[in-house]
Amino acid sequence: MALIKPFKALRPQAQLAKQVASRPYDVLNSAEAKQESLGNPYSFLYVTKSEISLNENTDIHSQEVYNKAKENLDTFIQREVLFQENKSCYYIYQLIMDGRSQTGLVVGSSIDDYENNLIKKHEFTRPEKEQDRINHIKTTKAQTGNVFLAYRNNNHIDEIVEHWKTSKKPVYDFVADDGIQHTIWVVNDDAIIEKISNIFATEIPCTYIADGHHRAASASKVRKENGMKHSENGDYFLTTLFPSNQLQIMDYNRVITDLNGFTPQEFLEKLKTNFEVSLTGKNAVKPSTLHEFGMYLEGNWYKLNAKEGTYATDPIGILDITILSELVLDPLLGIKDQRTDKRVDFVGGIRGLQELEKRVNSGEMKIAFSFYPVTIEQLFDIADSNNVMPPKSTWFEPKLRDGLLTNLIN
Repeated sequence: MALIKPFKALRPQAQLAKQVASRPYDVLNSAEAKQESLGNPYSFLYVTKSEISLNENTDIHSQEVYNKAKENLDTFIQREVLFQENKSCYYIYQLIMDGRSQTGLVVGSSIDDYENNLIKKHEFTRPEKEQDRINHIKTTKAQTGNVFLAYRNNNHIDEIVEHWKTSKKPVYDFVADDGIQHTIWVVNDDAIIEKISNIFATEIPCTYIADGHHRAASASKVRKENGMKHSENGDYFLTTLFPSNQLQIMDYNRVITDLNGFTPQEFLEKLKTNFEVSLTGKNAVKPSTLHEFGMYLEGNWYKLNAKEGTYATDPIGILDITILSELVLDPLLGIKDQRTDKRVDFVGGIRGLQELEKRVNSGEMKIAFSFYPVTIEQLFDIADSNNVMPPKSTWFEPKLRDGLLTNLIN
């Protein structure tokens, strides 16, 4: 069963919440983070992307960057931009995007649960990304990145959350510049805290990582490296738990640098072995069903439909990411491991199909593929079977904001 606990969040003064709140560190590059923080000295990007405070030639994985993150975090605390809660609490975090609402519980989740696979994974992690977060956590002594967990919805939790939302005043309620509304309530009633903990401990057998595999893995490794087991805050990591019926997964698309020696015409002919290929020209292809793909090449869009019998029907084989990998990326383009091959890059669906066109039209990339999103049930099935999806298979929106709730560790 799922073991969770309340924690004393480090959080901003109410009047500064909108300025502090920043997009997650891993959805922005350094240049984008610097641009986004311009004119806002309170942006939490100065902690999560602290290279923006340094010379632009600074290695973003150098110890200098992690030291600067610690310095900037300490400055926010000293200037009382941020303060720590005086008692351990749970927090309710509601996001509204394009009229659709989702509400989660911000808690400390058990690292033992993570290591014992009661917090289930669906992706492998990349060592260099793990090490980056390990260094950041160890230096700042803070979990600044929130791990997004899902669980099969539970009516008892729903009732508690809805009652608290309607009867209590939120501590933060603002609309960010991208139009997403962020509302947070503090759950500080000991009886309610205990009730929530007990429901998870008795009714919810496991949770699933939706977004944040590297942050979760890093928290586990920091505990091990620092000998923090059974220490205060050492056994838990910062998570937000969302019921599965409120979640939306977006497409996670691919751009590739070259055609592996094929001419465009040769490549199109090769595709026809396993796909029905139709030209749509300037009409961008956003797939509307499983096993349908969009492809952008040489200024034109194509619709690709995988032929029956060309792919497996097990939980992994039936995924569109797997189909494209096994029928196109590996045999035709020579991309064996998407985690390590520098010829492939990933574009979250929130950026739109125009981002795929932009990357190809610029000459940076040669070809792009658009996907139909993975479903939450597919994610659960794969995690339950102890399998993993190909890397970067899911993109969840809306994203939690960094800086609103941080977990300090000893």
